[in-house]
Amino acid sequence: MKKPILVPTDFTKVADTAINHAIHLAKAAQTDVYAVHIVEDRDDVEEGRKKMKELKAATKKRYDFKLETVLRIGSIKDDIADLALEIDAAMVVLGTSGLRGFQWIFGSGALKIGSHSRVPFIVVQEKEIAPNGYDDILVPLDLNKETKQKLSLVADAAKYFSSRVHLLSPHETDEFLFNQLDRNIKYASNYFEEKGIAHTVKISSRDSGDFDDAILEYAEELDVDLISIMNLPGSGIANLIGGNFVQNIITNKAHIPVLLLNPRSVSDFNIFSAYMGRG
Repeated sequence: MKKPILVPTDFTKVADTAINHAIHLAKAAQTDVYAVHIVEDRDDVEEGRKKMKELKAATKKRYDFKLETVLRIGSIKDDIADLALEIDAAMVVLGTSGLRGFQWIFGSGALKIGSHSRVPFIVVQEKEIAPNGYDDILVPLDLNKETKQKLSLVADAAKYFSSRVHLLSPHETDEFLFNQLDRNIKYASNYFEEKGIAHTVKISSRDSGDFDDAILEYAEELDVDLISIMNLPGSGIANLIGGNFVQNIITNKAHIPVLLLNPRSVSDFNIFSAYMGRG
């Protein structure tokens, strides 16, 4: 059986947007969507069941799609990563309300949701998926060797949605750093060329210290549908969740969805093939 997509819901607008993305992804990959609602107390179970039943009916009516539902007692910050493993999920699609929502879901008390997860996350705000899915995907490239790992995942998504991939690299004046970036860019470009995926390459005028702003400016300029970033440890360009880089990208003002991956997520799985039971 193909691996499902997991979507936490609290019945807010951003949660509905997450379901919107998840269903379109599931239809493309021909898999299931599990919506999970987590209550903190047994007294809330009956109300939760009622809302989940209403959500299931509304989803069937709008998307002609059968939504699977899960109701649990616990904490979303503690249980989502575990539940993703329990149902062997391909990915988690998560809605967040800007900076406040980011701090609540991804703050220091909830690092394991992203940092300890074996599955990738797509984090959305209030922007629903484009009619054709992810037509344009922005892939920032930096000095970390792990950033190459996301290429296979992006390539499979691009194949499904006939996407254009846009590679963006920071500007570096140091010769050693420049050469390292140049190798990463050529590797990525050759990779997508071999896959037959349309792609562009751009060197930003900004350096690594200001790369998050460069990413968001370019994303808005191209009106991309998805930004793919890695969640890397240390003090590099992309820090652990809670670091400014990841926070700035995920809470972008244009509400562009962000595909967030840990290095082991990409090395262990492949979202539209092994993830979805096609490989």
